[in-house]
Amino acid sequence: MSEETLRYSREELAEFEAIIQEKLAAARKEVAFIKETLSRRNDSGTDNTASQSKMLEDGADTAEKESLNQLASRQMKFIQQLENALIRIKNGTYGVCIGTGKLIAKERLRAVPHTQHSIEAKMARRD
Repeated sequence: MSEETLRYSREELAEFEAIIQEKLAAARKEVAFIKETLSRRNDSGTDNTASQSKMLEDGADTAEKESLNQLASRQMKFIQQLENALIRIKNGTYGVCIGTGKLIAKERLRAVPHTQHSIEAKMARRD
């Protein structure tokens, strides 16, 4: 096998890096929005409502905060995976399946730019 079939070209890596940077920016923006929403929710405000409806609101607020925290956690994990993909681009291992050692299809990398597994390896892991 030649070196060309084992690695993507600089131009191809630049395309993937642009995709990753775009997804990183969007994910960071979403995390910032979630954190802002959570900080606003933590403000108790000056609303003096009836105690029974306040208790119902508190329960709904708690559930929503938990949901937002889980979403923020997933986004932070996604950001870390994208940052790791950028490191792999820099060190020359990006796009190489860790299961098979073969190049991951460009279509897969465009859809899931942080993946480290080809479809073939992913399907084998499920069995």
